[in-house]
Amino acid sequence: MSYACFVTGTDTEIGKTTIAAGLLQAARQLGLSTAAAKPVASGCRQTALGLRNDDALALLAQCSLPLDYIEVNPMAFEPPIAPHLAAREAGVVLDVAGLLPPVRALLGKGAEFSVVEGAGGWRVPLAGGETLADLAMALGLPVILVVGVRLGCINHALLSAEAILADGLPLAGWVANLVEPQTARLADNLSTLEEHLPAPCLGCVPFLADTSAASVAQYLHLQQLLSR
Repeated sequence: MSYACFVTGTDTEIGKTTIAAGLLQAARQLGLSTAAAKPVASGCRQTALGLRNDDALALLAQCSLPLDYIEVNPMAFEPPIAPHLAAREAGVVLDVAGLLPPVRALLGKGAEFSVVEGAGGWRVPLAGGETLADLAMALGLPVILVVGVRLGCINHALLSAEAILADGLPLAGWVANLVEPQTARLADNLSTLEEHLPAPCLGCVPFLADTSAASVAQYLHLQQLLSR
């Protein structure tokens, strides 16, 4: 058995990587081999080994296959700005043609559970009028939507789900990630999301002091995803 998915979010800074790492940890707890890709990342830091991104490193830490950093994050940029702007400043053409081969190579390594994590939301621009949604479509992967639960999240979630489905990809599920310690009418908001999103909820992750993959994994229902 092998399963691969594309993880996107309703916005930036809503915990996509936290949830993606949690999914990988949950898969490992089920005895599955794991691999992950963060095809493009900005906000990287210079190290003795080159540019490194904390989100990509968090995913790499949950990969059971022996992977090099560049296999997980083939396109890394230092400025903490939109990836297409960072790539333009670096003189790099950031497009699907460049991102697709390394991601396909990673997926071809045969992990039983693989995650490809986008950057920001569904329509993050690339070069030439393309977006990261075009990469997801080229890969043909089912999508998991991370909903950063805060004021405005219902609209963001419904619009994101609508766009994913309009692009012809299945919405495999969504995860509610509480990004604020206090959320007004939380139960009502979650109920509304469950009523309107055309996919199962794969978990509700509370606001956590410890956002390690192991802590997050306990709130995720990975078997519900795999059984589908």
